[in-house]
Amino acid sequence: MNITFNKYQGAGNDFIIIDNRNGKLNPSDSKLINKLCDRRFGIGADGLILISKDDQSDFEMKYFNSDGYIGSMCGNGGRCTAHFALKTGIAGKKQRFLAFDGIHEAFVEKDFVRLQMGDVNEYKLIDDNYFLNTGSPHYVIFKEDVDKVDVSQEGKKVRWLSKFAPGGTNVNFVQVLDKGLYIRTFERGVEEETLACGTGVTASAIASALKGHFGTNSVNVRARGGNLKVEFEIHKERITNIWLSGPATFVYSGEIEI
Repeated sequence: MNITFNKYQGAGNDFIIIDNRNGKLNPSDSKLINKLCDRRFGIGADGLILISKDDQSDFEMKYFNSDGYIGSMCGNGGRCTAHFALKTGIAGKKQRFLAFDGIHEAFVEKDFVRLQMGDVNEYKLIDDNYFLNTGSPHYVIFKEDVDKVDVSQEGKKVRWLSKFAPGGTNVNFVQVLDKGLYIRTFERGVEEETLACGTGVTASAIASALKGHFGTNSVNVRARGGNLKVEFEIHKERITNIWLSGPATFVYSGEIEI
């Protein structure tokens, strides 16, 4: 069986996107998904996204980590999916789609996508660092010089700590700059550093505001793969009206036999 796929990247966070509205690809085949994401024996990506039908919105986005298993919300994946949906005629410039954590809105303008993220209903300090869920759980650690951090080793140490049981956490190492943040993320499911992580960028921007680093609810964030922007509103224990903005780039399309 041959499958047509599209390769996308959002700030260096790369994805395989497949229109699966015909149900041709079995989403429970974790070994196949893992193989497709393998950078040596497959197409290669941080994750795989299947587009499915949804009666209440334009489509459903099903995100799988590169380990082959279903993932939680992926911000950059959502932005790339919105671009793909416009490119292929599945949806228009203004979209509503279902993801792991509910309905999201997106606005696509050329290669720039603005995606509404889910509200953050609680956050907490753990060892003076913020832990919050922006569609995926994130632990945000502020450092003076992020480039000196061994993200792989330090991220693995935190990833499965009992305080984040049972699912573990993504780990973000964040440096405060004059006009924003610089971030490096150890991403669960990928189990290594990625060039960007949309939910991690979102969590880090919110954490920086909670820490009082910026007197604004609009934060520019530089990841290793590109620049993103996060806007939000803080209301006591809740953060609402959260938007993640940045580039979503089509790389190539192809066909693979499975």
